[in-house]
Amino acid sequence: MNARMNAAEVNRLFTPVQIAGRTAAHRVVMAPMTRARSTQPSDAPNEINALHYAQRADAALIVTEASQITPQGKGYSFTPGIYSDEQIAGWRGISSAVHAKGGRIFLQLWHVGRMSHPDFHNGELPVAPSAVPFEAQIWKVNPTTGQGEMVNCPTPRALSTEEIRGIIGDFRVAARNAISAGFDGVEIHGANGYLIDQFLRTTSNVREDEYGGSRENRLRFLKELIDAVVDEVGADRTAIRLAPFLTARGMACPDILPTILEAAAYLEKKGIAYLHLVEADWDDAPQFTESFRQDLRAHFSGLIIVAGNYDLERANWVIANGYADLVAFGRKFVANPDLPTRLRDGLPLADFDGASLFGGDAKGYSDYQPWSAQQA
Repeated sequence: MNARMNAAEVNRLFTPVQIAGRTAAHRVVMAPMTRARSTQPSDAPNEINALHYAQRADAALIVTEASQITPQGKGYSFTPGIYSDEQIAGWRGISSAVHAKGGRIFLQLWHVGRMSHPDFHNGELPVAPSAVPFEAQIWKVNPTTGQGEMVNCPTPRALSTEEIRGIIGDFRVAARNAISAGFDGVEIHGANGYLIDQFLRTTSNVREDEYGGSRENRLRFLKELIDAVVDEVGADRTAIRLAPFLTARGMACPDILPTILEAAAYLEKKGIAYLHLVEADWDDAPQFTESFRQDLRAHFSGLIIVAGNYDLERANWVIANGYADLVAFGRKFVANPDLPTRLRDGLPLADFDGASLFGGDAKGYSDYQPWSAQQA
């Protein structure tokens, strides 16, 4: 890949695009990032969250941190929900703050499945398609020390067919709640080894009923969930995030790429708002191949957002080749609330404080300054 852009080439990241019901002047998206700063014990969003998102309203689109659709869907300490009146009110304050700055914002809907711990569920095991042991950890606050730490996930219990259909209904209600809270749409979290992803993969789904076994059956949960959310809020307000090349967390499925392509063909027929792809962003991660990008585009002609350690050159390359329409940035948006301006004008990027990513207060969250304020 020759990603280097010379002065004669178009900075494609800063060409207009139609998304979320408006024409955005650029294609820089704020990626969802768990920051664990909701009010406790209600898991309700608050004023500091509203400030954080409003500071970044210049994004072409903001996708919020993942929000659990029910208490069962929770897998990390201090993450927000979208099932109670208090949570809906808190999120309404955030959507209003972003809209007041001219931004657009989708709420990410989340059920973690087996990526959880009994401490979040009154001692009960987390749920999953199947009771398969796996290696993974979640971030949880130690009740004795009050400090966050990574803890191992136990082997989950398998969901019954009736429970699966109940969770689909929970996603429908959560989408309704998000629109009630003023969001422009919802992004369903189907990536990173969480519940939907667990249904897609042969390594985590060994069911023998209509939700497991064949590729068609492993896709059933995703399809029925998409159907329910589209029916509730409309296709133009429905999106999904997927992670084709994920291998961590016991997710190295040999059939995942053709499964994702079949999912993309279904999403094409539904006419969803966009498909958001997570690319692995650690040093020795599996390569997101160009051949897969081509195959995916052949199955899905709608808007594609990509995320995963992109810089300006790679962003322009992926857009120029038609493999994506917008590029989402996570860590860069943490430390640079004015990231679109900095990328457009070639300004230096501030580094984020990794120690303050999860939990805490304004430090490392809403205290990062735009370039203009730094210079002043």
